Amino acid sequence: MAISTNFTVALLLIGVLQLISFTECRIHVLSGSEVTYPAINCRKHTAFLTDFGGNGDGQTSNTAVFQNAVKNLSQFADNGGAQLIVPPGKWLTGSFNLTNHFTLFIQFGAVILASQDEAEYPVVEPLPSYGHGRDGPGGRFNSLIGGSHLTDVIITGYNGTIDGQGSLWWKKFHKKKLKYTRPYLIELIYSNQIQISNLTLIDSPSWFVHPVYSSDIIIQDLTIRAPVDSPNTDGINPDSCKNVKIQDVFIVSGDDCVAIKSGWDEYGIKFGMPTEQMIIRRLTCISPDSAMIALGSEMSGGIKNIRAEDISAINTESAVRIKTAPGRGAYITDIFVDRMNLQTMKYVFWTTGSYGQHPDPGYDPNALPKVDGINYRNVVAKDVKMAGNMGGIDGDPFTGFCLSNVTIGLSEKPKKLQWNCTEISGVSSNVTPQTCDAFPDNGSMECEYPLDTVPVDTVELKTCSFTTANLIL
Repeated sequence: MAISTNFTVALLLIGVLQLISFTECRIHVLSGSEVTYPAINCRKHTAFLTDFGGNGDGQTSNTAVFQNAVKNLSQFADNGGAQLIVPPGKWLTGSFNLTNHFTLFIQFGAVILASQDEAEYPVVEPLPSYGHGRDGPGGRFNSLIGGSHLTDVIITGYNGTIDGQGSLWWKKFHKKKLKYTRPYLIELIYSNQIQISNLTLIDSPSWFVHPVYSSDIIIQDLTIRAPVDSPNTDGINPDSCKNVKIQDVFIVSGDDCVAIKSGWDEYGIKFGMPTEQMIIRRLTCISPDSAMIALGSEMSGGIKNIRAEDISAINTESAVRIKTAPGRGAYITDIFVDRMNLQTMKYVFWTTGSYGQHPDPGYDPNALPKVDGINYRNVVAKDVKMAGNMGGIDGDPFTGFCLSNVTIGLSEKPKKLQWNCTEISGVSSNVTPQTCDAFPDNGSMECEYPLDTVPVDTVELKTCSFTTANLIL
């Protein structure tokens, strides 16, 4: 245990040193300097939050300022688009929505500070694929930064920060003092051409980044942090989305680092929109009580064609976890994982067919999910309690699993049973410790990994710019 703790501390120290180095590099950028940044599209028009009366003292509410700024800049949507620059300072705000052909750029030294006042967050209807607030019946608070039916939206910066100030929300949630579902930090709905990048996100009231019913999404170069005991602080939750890239992301979370979803029970089945065509690359996760990548549990629109490569977890409950149950329906299929590096894990492989949270009693217990075509290859894990805890559903076995080139080093006090396999089947090759009978050895076979490219992975970012109006302190 001492070795794994030191490893985690060392990694965090490296992150601090990198931040210090970055600070030293950026600290001397002067007023009037040109700032360049990569983006899917550049903008013709530029404005600063201070142009609209913003106050960065960390105490004055800027909710109306953000809302008015976006409304004003929306006039340029069909004329080259606009970018709103958030300069250094602490900009307290409640919920605000973005617009089309728009960039929100958070400068280094700038913090968008989420209000803890419930009145600053409009209450909106549950998502149609959920039919229910995620925290409980009824509506939900609008996200801090949001938007619906948008095209070409960018949220980026030079390691600017969005601070969700989630602690008060977490306390209210634990004490059952919230009437509505907690706000997410960023949620874009029915939108396309989305980029979220080069930011630090901390302490969201609930999920951090939630694109839903959306497509053509690039999420990269993010640091996402929340206390490991904070409730439901999932890092990135693509939900009924298509053509998604997540890469170069570091997440410390109280819940799943990346959770791939597509609606909940009968509501998700009726809505019928899968999450598909996704690549996850160079993800690092710390989450002692949850998964590095979760598939589900809300997956009732289906999940397919998901790829993950060069991913790492440290002091995390499980690597890639499949979570589903009777009532979910739909499918999880064509999942491909290549090159996992894991340190200090409870499980490496974890598959659950009895994740029984339901929005209401109206779900159909005969709506059984299909889980098939799950491929894991080139896995190295150390300090592991249990290699695999893998269960399907009675009468609905999970099939088509493949495990190849897997080396799992056990902890000083591992579980006596290393593989628990029920209602599940597949094949294996070169797996240590030896798998259960459900995954017979198939010689020198290698599990499949697609050679074609996810369409979003071909997008080339442009070099965009603006001229600073404030000294970066």
